[in-house]
Amino acid sequence: MGAKKKIIGIIPVRYESSRFPGKPLVDIGGKSMIERVYERSCQASMLSAVLVATDDVRIFKIVESFGGEVVMTPKAILSGTDRVAFVAEGQDADIVVNIQGDEPFIEPQEIDSVAQILLNDENAVMGTLVKRITRIEELTSPNTAKVVVDQNGFALYFSRSPIPNYRDSKDLSKWIQNHVYYKHVGIYSYRKSFLMDYSRWDPTPLEMVEKLEQLRALEQGYKIKVAETSAEPVCVDTPQDLERVRQIMMKASIFHQT
Repeated sequence: MGAKKKIIGIIPVRYESSRFPGKPLVDIGGKSMIERVYERSCQASMLSAVLVATDDVRIFKIVESFGGEVVMTPKAILSGTDRVAFVAEGQDADIVVNIQGDEPFIEPQEIDSVAQILLNDENAVMGTLVKRITRIEELTSPNTAKVVVDQNGFALYFSRSPIPNYRDSKDLSKWIQNHVYYKHVGIYSYRKSFLMDYSRWDPTPLEMVEKLEQLRALEQGYKIKVAETSAEPVCVDTPQDLERVRQIMMKASIFHQT
């Protein structure tokens, strides 16, 4: 048995956002969203450390104020993965988990699950999660990334379009009834050495046309191992999403302990 792998989590967050500027700092039940995400991430049993990677002094100060570990990154870094790589380079770690900063309900078990992918398969260099699509709206929405998976559990392709195309019917309800469709859940694990290589590659044509940065790895000839989750991601992309999250929080006991 080899030495135990050191696994860290990094949460990349920017203040600027085309749809919702300043969203990491919005209030959710008396705490900022980034604090909610940080607290949930720290509950993951496999992580030895959780860090926030940001380019904004306001976010930096908020994370410091609640006792979180935070690293300032250059504003020129635009993608979340590249921001994670910038911070990971200076960290002692074997595996790095890229945790989305806009999911205040993130399940700690999901973080553990995506890390476990690389522990289970020593040949895998990158892992992510998928969830079965059950609603036509998800299948057709360009805001939901879809993924097709091979028989060994590796992603074949990610797209904002419905994939695969169910040629025998134009009725999308039959698509879901007759084939298993998956949506991508935006959390990643990487071997640190691979992440360093990944961050040095230029954006690739498919990545740029689909606006899905994970395609950079596939276009370079690497594979992404996936695991299925039953947890439903709740992302805050717009002010409307924020109101929905606040309503969910009021009805649930998830935050009542703090």
